[in-house]
Amino acid sequence: MVRSTPLPLSFGRYTLFDLIGKGGMAEIYLARQSMQLGAARLCIVKQILPELAGDPRFSDMLVHEAKLAARLSHANVVQVFDLGREDDRLFIAMEYVEGFDLNALLARCSRAKVPLPFALAVEIVREALLGLDYAHRRTDDDGRLLGIVHRDVSPSNVLVSFDGEVKVCDFGIARANDAIPQSSHELDEALRGKAGYMSPEHARGEAVDARADVFAAGIILWELAAGRRMYRAADAAGASLLEQARRAEVPPLPTGGLPRDDLLQAVLARALATDREARYASAAAMLRDLDAYAAEAKLVTNALELGEWLAKNFGAEMLARRRARERAVVALEKGAPLVVSPVAPPAPDDASTAARAPTTADARASVEAQASVDAQASVDAQASVDTQSSLDARPGVDARESRRRRRASTLAFVAVAVAAVAGTLLAMAAR
Repeated sequence: MVRSTPLPLSFGRYTLFDLIGKGGMAEIYLARQSMQLGAARLCIVKQILPELAGDPRFSDMLVHEAKLAARLSHANVVQVFDLGREDDRLFIAMEYVEGFDLNALLARCSRAKVPLPFALAVEIVREALLGLDYAHRRTDDDGRLLGIVHRDVSPSNVLVSFDGEVKVCDFGIARANDAIPQSSHELDEALRGKAGYMSPEHARGEAVDARADVFAAGIILWELAAGRRMYRAADAAGASLLEQARRAEVPPLPTGGLPRDDLLQAVLARALATDREARYASAAAMLRDLDAYAAEAKLVTNALELGEWLAKNFGAEMLARRRARERAVVALEKGAPLVVSPVAPPAPDDASTAARAPTTADARASVEAQASVDAQASVDAQASVDTQSSLDARPGVDARESRRRRRASTLAFVAVAVAAVAGTLLAMAAR
């Protein structure tokens, strides 16, 4: 359970104003970073839990991995730009991506019965592959490969912004989790990489390389094409997710619903090869074949179309809520009198694209119940792929559903109006 914390909270040069969630290793906040000459920017601050930050082995590993991640500067990778200690709390600050993680996006598609166009799904995967390939090829100052492998490529770590950007987050987190002592912190295999997206060699505890991330990207593509999870929480024989991942028995992709599915099947077969020697040797190699498939199937799209689709279907309410909160923080920074109440846990629908930390509970659920990092999002995501896939949502709604949506839209408009008035009053108070 996320603790109630009085916000906004000054934390060094950051003002923490929105609690996004609490994971097994960190509390995650949306924050404003104050810079010289009055400039400011939104960012994500992960405060490492004290019991972990005080463990030398974990701290050393996390710092090492965060330093490697800070070397990554690419349009498809969430930028890490600060690492340090403040008030005896180890923290990581990183880029804020305003939108949703892929897990939360699919959940919202399912609830709203809005299908995610497959052309956009392919675009999301291909952009993620660009980020992975960059990280895999990153070298040090002497030209030596850094050997970066994400190890936890999953929908909750693929972020989609309202500008149509797709970014992979949390490089190095899974590796740092290896240093958490199981005797002092409840932990299972999933915390080192969600079992539902593990390569077979990773699930067996073997050393992994870039091809493990390629396998995980293949699973994401398979699920977007099939409209369901590739592995069930427990198969017909009762095998756990981890056992299924070790076997890597890929179910046949349903045919007939997608253009040139024969070419798509070929891409998936190679990306999901059990023998890593038969798998794509790099994310770039998979990307080339995926691009060729998209061109042949006439599924070519771009970031602009992805951003427009996301903003049109899911942007208004979330953006208005975020803007109102940020206006309140600005007013407080200027000295406006305001009594701030403890922040309650985030609402189930408020699944912003903040870089997230894996939780112990989420890790266990990932192995045994195929959950996502955020507990509510994991329930929504399971519904998304197992009961009413966003890709298979019916295109129309009946009259009752239409009336319900109109009522919901009216309520949303009133909420936005109230938030706007509140922001105006705060601004006036600040002046």
